[in-house]
Amino acid sequence: MRQQDLEALKKSHPHLRYQDMLAINSQAIWMRTDQPPFNDVRVRRAISQAIDRQAIIDAVYVRGEPSPAIGSGLAQWSLSIDQLGAGAKYYQYDPKEARRLLAEAGYPKGFKTQLTVSSGYGRDLIDAVQLAQRYLKDVGIEAELKIQEYGAYMATTGQGKFDGMAMGPHAVAWEADSALYGLYVPDQPRNRSHINDPKLTAMAKEQRRIKDPEARQKILVEFQRYAAEQQYYVYLFSVMSTSSWQPYMKNYAPNLTFDYGSRVAEMWLER
Repeated sequence: MRQQDLEALKKSHPHLRYQDMLAINSQAIWMRTDQPPFNDVRVRRAISQAIDRQAIIDAVYVRGEPSPAIGSGLAQWSLSIDQLGAGAKYYQYDPKEARRLLAEAGYPKGFKTQLTVSSGYGRDLIDAVQLAQRYLKDVGIEAELKIQEYGAYMATTGQGKFDGMAMGPHAVAWEADSALYGLYVPDQPRNRSHINDPKLTAMAKEQRRIKDPEARQKILVEFQRYAAEQQYYVYLFSVMSTSSWQPYMKNYAPNLTFDYGSRVAEMWLER
């Protein structure tokens, strides 16, 4: 829903209950990191610094914030960008540095690739992808847009079967492990970027075994910081959404996971 539509709804239906929620996943770019040029960390960092995240938020989604490997809505585990250590700089929009990194990697004139997206996520995502495409072109990366029907997209691109790059919502999660393990451990179906990094694999497995919350949180912090340096996924942002419901829906609260049944299991109507 566009911001003007939300404001109109609040004016016409002031009696509704409204709740803002930062997404528990991220919009991201993933790429074939098992193939050149994306197996070069300098290229991945260049892609990240080529894109103005805040400008896309402002132009398309209006509300949201840049996100690390764990979606911003998972506030218990997600770091803010300024907490990412050395990797934080790759979230900064810097086309000059992006061009320098590409030249250093052996692509002074950039390169051509493919950028896949699904129309099944709505018009906003297509607008966001086209903006990202423009930012990439500004640093010399000619990304040909490929728009897939949702079913075909989920059967191929969503399973890591694509060429070049893809962009869309990524890593729906209700806990930190859901945002990390399947995306980074080799041979996992959600490892769309074809990552095989022993350090990240070890951390992803270790955080599953640790029972002490503080010790686990230290690993999750290290994971997000190292992931920000490597840019296997170019995480862009978590968008803000607004849920609304009638006041006679009692004991109800929205959630953003696929656990739809729990929304109404304990709810009753009072009218």
